[in-house]
Amino acid sequence: MVGNKRKISRNSFTRRPSDAECRVKLDRLIAKHRSLGRSEAHRLIAAGCVRVNGEVVLGNQHEVDRFTQVELEAEVVQQAERALYLMMHKPGGVVSATVDAEHQTVIDLIDDPDKHTLHIAGRLDRWSTGLLLLTNDGRWSKQLMDAQSKVPKTYIVETDAPIPSDAVAAFERGFHFAAEGITTLPSELVILSERRARVTLHEGRHHQIKRMFGRVGCFVTALHRESIGRLTLPEDLAAGQWRALMAEEVKDVIRVTP
Repeated sequence: MVGNKRKISRNSFTRRPSDAECRVKLDRLIAKHRSLGRSEAHRLIAAGCVRVNGEVVLGNQHEVDRFTQVELEAEVVQQAERALYLMMHKPGGVVSATVDAEHQTVIDLIDDPDKHTLHIAGRLDRWSTGLLLLTNDGRWSKQLMDAQSKVPKTYIVETDAPIPSDAVAAFERGFHFAAEGITTLPSELVILSERRARVTLHEGRHHQIKRMFGRVGCFVTALHRESIGRLTLPEDLAAGQWRALMAEEVKDVIRVTP
């Protein structure tokens, strides 16, 4: 198909709302809604006129996000948006993007009226497969993907050549990438067979696994993500299928086991 094809920047793959978009002080929201001054907003809050998710809140510095229902007396100030947390078994050949002019995207596989609000929390390359998380909660995805959180991500890797035994120690030490001026965090490599291994990372850099294996003389022929944090891809979730995360899964996935 020839025509005006949209160029997709790399940032569009994982675009998420900024922190500023996600949370706002309660007094500011009330003042803006009725074009009041902050002092009058403070008075209304202190008088118990404001409810947040059905509960009276007296603190004017209380923060709310777009998933929060806010009412002033009998009036709805902010209607809570629907928070979405999804897992998908990403199939090969589908791109981790919200839009793409040439290829099918993971969003195309989702049948939900609010799918246009989703972004990807940790993309996989087009031909990589496995666990993919999608959400419209920018604070959650930021915490999940922040290197400081050190949420472990586990992959099954297949290579074109035998994996050398000394690769285990090399992965543990980390690799220096001069172009970025960084050294990768220690990672765990378990050799499962001559050309197959399990790798656990605590960060996610561009083509990191492929580049690490390249350093030990191996080309990655297949990459499959098994888990993120405490969340493991269910055996009964077929490639291309997705489901909503349960409330406990949303909390548990960012809890790092000591």
